[in-house]
Amino acid sequence: MFNQFLWIIFPYLCLAIFVIGHIARYKFDQFSWTAKSSEFIEKKQLKWGSLLFHLGIIPVFMGHVVGLLIPAHWLEALGVSDHLYHIGAVYIGSIFGIITLIGMFLLTARRITKQNVRRLSSASDIFVNILLLIIVFVGCYATLVTNATTPDFDYRQTISIWFRGLFMLSPDATLMTHVPLAFKLHVLLGFTIMACWPFTRLVHVWSVPVSYASRSYIIYRKHKV
Repeated sequence: MFNQFLWIIFPYLCLAIFVIGHIARYKFDQFSWTAKSSEFIEKKQLKWGSLLFHLGIIPVFMGHVVGLLIPAHWLEALGVSDHLYHIGAVYIGSIFGIITLIGMFLLTARRITKQNVRRLSSASDIFVNILLLIIVFVGCYATLVTNATTPDFDYRQTISIWFRGLFMLSPDATLMTHVPLAFKLHVLLGFTIMACWPFTRLVHVWSVPVSYASRSYIIYRKHKV
């Protein structure tokens, strides 16, 4: 029963909170749909932390999309062998994972150790930073350490199939039974942050200023006294 809760009930609960929470916040609390800037307090650590995090997280995210959503035999049909995929997932993925981890560490350390930044931060800001840091660290550990100590484990034959089953409304919890602990923890923490997402500063991810480049110029005129 506990296995069913972890790998069926809990993921669906987190996904429901993710969707409903975003709708509710946008409808009833649009003025908080932002991330408070602390750049005027401290710039150097923010610049490097933000640069490294965003430089790493985009390839990491795309790697997760390919590994979880695209079946292994589809990639084989495109000429991507298991060995080639392994090189990309482990070696290239590790590089960008470490870049993301360093960036997240700088951002978290800045938010906690810089007194003025900490005063500007809410409890949810600090919680999100720490949770993201743990998620990225566990992901790097699973990729670098767990993959090396359990070379026979293939997450594309377990986690990926289970994950796709969630969206097909037919998840198989038994697929996650023998998954190494680091991968399990990474998955559960990932769903946890999805449930927290609508209630934190992470909502600013969806506020991409797409229309910024095409908006009309703002004209400033000198006031004649």
